[in-house]
Amino acid sequence: MLKKFFAAVAVGFFVSLINNYALAQKTPQAGDTLPEMELMKPSDEAHLQYLGLSGSGTFKIHQIKADAVIIQIFSMYCPYCQADAPNVNRLYGMLTGNPQLKDRIKIIGIGAGNTQFEVNTFRKKYKVEFPLIPDADFKVHKIIGEVRTPFFIVVRLDGSKKPKVIYSKLGAHEDIEAFLKQIIKLADIK
Repeated sequence: MLKKFFAAVAVGFFVSLINNYALAQKTPQAGDTLPEMELMKPSDEAHLQYLGLSGSGTFKIHQIKADAVIIQIFSMYCPYCQADAPNVNRLYGMLTGNPQLKDRIKIIGIGAGNTQFEVNTFRKKYKVEFPLIPDADFKVHKIIGEVRTPFFIVVRLDGSKKPKVIYSKLGAHEDIEAFLKQIIKLADIK
């Protein structure tokens, strides 16, 4: 009887360790490989061209034609995301307005729990010009550890199917110029 008790405790302890390890490993951190995720291709032709994609269906981050991709996890209901929208729009403008960066660093937003309608509403209200991808079923949100919003992940694309995370942070960016300088340095863009 005592042997079964200790065996049950040992199994419970082992399962607890595995669960804690899995939870601790969920949110991608700098140096990690970005977990694989499928995203809906934008229906807007200009957004497809911006990302270097074509057609319809789904895509994966490594298919974006760039050296680095800034991924913003947002929600249209997040007051911090709403307040940060002008800064992120300015970041997009700084990227697309710079001939040395416009084809090398891309930015996308993924709307955690947001439908296409909600993403479009956010886009219109906050005048967002870069691609916003819905994640209505929280599938991507779960893959990246159910982060709070806004959350930024930046990956370096090296031609492989395993993008490397070079930046991972919760929260808005007050100094968008400093953020961009940091990304250029981390992505080793010269």
